[in-house]
Amino acid sequence: MVLDLQSGRRPKAVLFDLDGTLVDSMGLWKEIDIQFMKDRDLAMPESLQMDIAGMSMYETALYFIREFELEDQPEDLMDLWNEMARENYRHHVEVKPGAIEFLQSLKDKGIKTGLATSNSYDLVQACFEGTGLGKYLDAVVSADEVKNGKPAPDVYLTCARKISVDPRTCIVFEDVIQGVQAARNAGMKVYAIDDPYSREHLDEKMNLSDGVISDFTEIDLLL
Repeated sequence: MVLDLQSGRRPKAVLFDLDGTLVDSMGLWKEIDIQFMKDRDLAMPESLQMDIAGMSMYETALYFIREFELEDQPEDLMDLWNEMARENYRHHVEVKPGAIEFLQSLKDKGIKTGLATSNSYDLVQACFEGTGLGKYLDAVVSADEVKNGKPAPDVYLTCARKISVDPRTCIVFEDVIQGVQAARNAGMKVYAIDDPYSREHLDEKMNLSDGVISDFTEIDLLL
């Protein structure tokens, strides 16, 4: 895919989701869900991953409490999930191919970059420690900071506001339907990532987005 970044047409900012977009981490969350359900002797619905995609961690905790009749407080579940994931984000999560090079090229062209994620700020920081992605981003917004998770546009609008750009001048990269919808709801142009963990929804992502790529090595920049 050719992304036209000539000076007269280039976006003011390029915004990214984290999990499944910049880093390969969706499998990690599936394993955490499997282990959590096993520990609680609960049956895991086949649709669980899709049901909670795009939700903030707080919204996910409320979903688990409601759907599985848990007596936990949302904050206790969030602490547990963060603990289960933290070391994996710090030591085992890998950056998507071409992502670092793409981010550096955006910085070289003076195009602002931002992260708008449904993940917790705690795990975002752990991911940055392991991958070094943080130094390439001008703004980071986690679901901890906004009222509504994706597909609501809150995280993307907040990210655009943090870097002082008009949402209509932003391009977004996202991997799940709810994230693509969130970017659309924010009035932004959006390209979908064909991540293996959301591939069953590829046709829908193609219909909703401005284009689909497998990873960032497929992007050719016009200077």
